[in-house]
Amino acid sequence: MFPLFYLEKCSSTNDEILYFVKENRLPAAVYTFNQINGRGQYGNTWKTNKDRNLAYSIALKVRDFQISGSLFNFRTASILRDFIAKLTKNGVEIKWPNDIIINGKKVSGMLIEKQKIDGEDYYIAGIGINVLQTDFSGLPKAGSILTQTHQRFDLVDFTAKLHSHFCASFQNELSAEDVLEDFNENLFRKNKISVFELNGVRQNGIIKYADENGFLWIDLEKDGLQKFNNKEIELLY
Repeated sequence: MFPLFYLEKCSSTNDEILYFVKENRLPAAVYTFNQINGRGQYGNTWKTNKDRNLAYSIALKVRDFQISGSLFNFRTASILRDFIAKLTKNGVEIKWPNDIIINGKKVSGMLIEKQKIDGEDYYIAGIGINVLQTDFSGLPKAGSILTQTHQRFDLVDFTAKLHSHFCASFQNELSAEDVLEDFNENLFRKNKISVFELNGVRQNGIIKYADENGFLWIDLEKDGLQKFNNKEIELLY
């Protein structure tokens, strides 16, 4: 199993893991229950409450994977979804591109970055999971494993199980076809009429699938079947 290092407090686990990469302790992961400046997709911040949530990052060599960066993102999201679903025995879905949803609420998000260190390319997968937090004032779409499943987990034990699951899953490499099938099978709002906002205009549409390049294909009421990159269209729910 890959080494796992605990940090009492840190700004961002995605930043801290770089120190371990530079010391050649790879593959490796770091975690904290007190992240004070977590980063999300496209400059968003990931705010957490001390000793209520988990911030976890794992660093892996790009050359150890045959799939593309987009599919590595999908694979990581599917591994996380699978872990939470099996642990809680609840229905867990992935909101494209990589948010984890339980009962319509986001309980986890990811940020995957590619870093070149000493001539070697690495995937840095940072994961934030709301585990025990109960107050989400001003965040109507957010929840935690506790609020959505009514199950309480010890953070240390939860982290150990998560890390073990990631290590085992990444050792089992899937084909591009299998990664896509797994991701699309658990895609939030797939084949359901939903409301989207595109260029300031709302219209109905149906999510059809995500493709190997990371795009989401949506059959829009006015514009027909279109593909979108992240942040080009917003799903309203």
